[in-house]
Amino acid sequence: MKTAQQLVAEAKAGIQEVDLDQLSDYLKTHPEPRLIDVREPAEFAQGHIAGAVNYPRGVLEMQLANHPAVAASGCAAEVALAQLAAEPLYLICRSGARSALATESLQRMGFSKVYSVAPGMQGWLDAKLPIVK
Repeated sequence: MKTAQQLVAEAKAGIQEVDLDQLSDYLKTHPEPRLIDVREPAEFAQGHIAGAVNYPRGVLEMQLANHPAVAASGCAAEVALAQLAAEPLYLICRSGARSALATESLQRMGFSKVYSVAPGMQGWLDAKLPIVK
């Protein structure tokens, strides 16, 4: 049997992580970022990065078709998801564990430009970077 920490470590070994500087640079150059916060709604409501969409990890795969970039395309869900997968997509949680697991899951769905943000929202807050409530 594996512990949660072992499962996260295995996920992290097979995904790409970005740090806060890389995410910050991305956000500066993309007015409509493709950033998904996979924390629970109550956590998201306490503060999140501007432009982030909240799809908790437990429903992420089912909610992707509702992402604003997908919904705005007017295409069939499969086509729109393929378009979403063609662009970089960033996932963030509190510490980087849930986003690592979610990144691994999206890779299995065919997303190749999906990144987990480490050290997550806690690192973002510790760095005193801006949030919205």
